[in-house]
Amino acid sequence: MSFLRLRGVSVEFPIYQASSRSLKKLLLASSTRGNLGRDAHDRINVLALTDVSFQIGDGERFAVIGLNGAGKTTLLKVLAGIYEPTHGRFASSGKVSSLLDIQVGLNLDATGRENIILRGMYMGIHPYEMRERAAEVAEFTELGDYLDMPVRTYSAGMMIRLAFAASTCVPPDILIMDEWLTAGDAHFLDKAQRRVEAFVRTSSILVLASHSLELVERWCNRGILLHQGRTVTIGPVAEIISDYRQLAEIGTLPDLAAPLPSVEAAQ
Repeated sequence: MSFLRLRGVSVEFPIYQASSRSLKKLLLASSTRGNLGRDAHDRINVLALTDVSFQIGDGERFAVIGLNGAGKTTLLKVLAGIYEPTHGRFASSGKVSSLLDIQVGLNLDATGRENIILRGMYMGIHPYEMRERAAEVAEFTELGDYLDMPVRTYSAGMMIRLAFAASTCVPPDILIMDEWLTAGDAHFLDKAQRRVEAFVRTSSILVLASHSLELVERWCNRGILLHQGRTVTIGPVAEIISDYRQLAEIGTLPDLAAPLPSVEAAQ
């Protein structure tokens, strides 16, 4: 049975170059997001996530939403096993496939065909198995002769085609997605959307971070709203979207422990 579980997870990024008093003063004075702090050694820390707890089980389609800088990408990278929590515990069960960065797992000096195998190895798939799937992956990309050229010669759209086709050739137990799939030409996006929809139907868990509320409503049944790295709401997708709209209208939230104020009260 697949699951993702976080208990009191926090992620901090120290700024080692922020040693001068003037730089510390500038950083703290200019921050309006409330996610900078000092540690016991007087270093500046970016508090990307603070005390986040939830669990996702089989069959759930989980959304991660929030304003820019809310900590969505950091949370996805924790769930994908890329970042380790600074504090708290993270546990998971099931094969994870993450579509977060098109260049992760790609060797820019290798050809497209070679990168199909390399991408599979990055995902934990044996090269023999990936070679069996290489023809299908190559056909899906529609890159033709470019597959025999170094990836450094590719456009961003061509990289997306290659990375997406290779990453979705084997259905995972857990699929973690960011919004990079919105880039690319209309023909490929339509083709990719159909593949993702089939992919999601076969996966046990989907975690999707998106600014598109329409996409969240379409694909997700539960989710989390983040603000400045903290949890605002966890619950049914309609509830987190409602709170997100209020937060986007107000622009700030003084007390995350308190219920969101109404838009009318904030005006």
